[in-house]
Amino acid sequence: MLDSITPLLSDPAAWAALVTLIVMEVVLGIDNLIFISILTNKLPEHQRQKVRRIGIGLALIMRLALLSIIAWLVGLVQPVFSVFGNDFSWKDLILIAGGLFLIWKATKEIHHNVDPRVSDDLLDKKQAAAITFGGAIVQIILLDMVFSIDSILTAVGMTEHLPIMVVAVLVAVTVMLLAAD
Repeated sequence: MLDSITPLLSDPAAWAALVTLIVMEVVLGIDNLIFISILTNKLPEHQRQKVRRIGIGLALIMRLALLSIIAWLVGLVQPVFSVFGNDFSWKDLILIAGGLFLIWKATKEIHHNVDPRVSDDLLDKKQAAAITFGGAIVQIILLDMVFSIDSILTAVGMTEHLPIMVVAVLVAVTVMLLAAD
C-alpha cells in the first residue's frame, strides 16, 4: 500500500486535489453539523457532547466504508451497456446518479428557500420533543447517510485516489468533531 501512496506525495495534482477536497468536505460537513446540533440540543445537557462525538465517530466509520465501496465501484470502467452507441460503465452510472441527486437536492433547497408558504420549522423550540441517547445517535447516523452522499460523490468525482479521499474525509470529520462543541 505504501508503494501506491509514495508517488502521490510528489504529485502536485494530488496535493491540489487533497486541499480542494478537504475544503469541500469541510463546507459540505457544515450542514451535517447544524443538524447534529439541533438533534443533540433536545437531549439533557450532560449527554450532548457524548452523543455528538459518538454519532460523528460512527458516521466517520460509515463514510469511510461507503467511500471504499463507491471508490471500488468507480474503478469498474468496463462497459455495462450501450445506448445509441455510447458505452456506460458502473463509474458512469454512479457519476450520473450522483449528479442527478445533487441537482435534485439543490432544486429542493432552492424551492424551500424561495417558497413563501409557512412550513414546520426545525428550529422551533415549541415543537422540540425529547429524544433518547440511542435515538439521537441513530438519527445522527441516518442524517449522516444522507449528507454523506454528496460529499462522497464529490470526492469520487474529484480524484481516483482512495488515499486522498480518505485523508480529506478524516480531516473534515476531525474539523466537525472540534467544531461540534
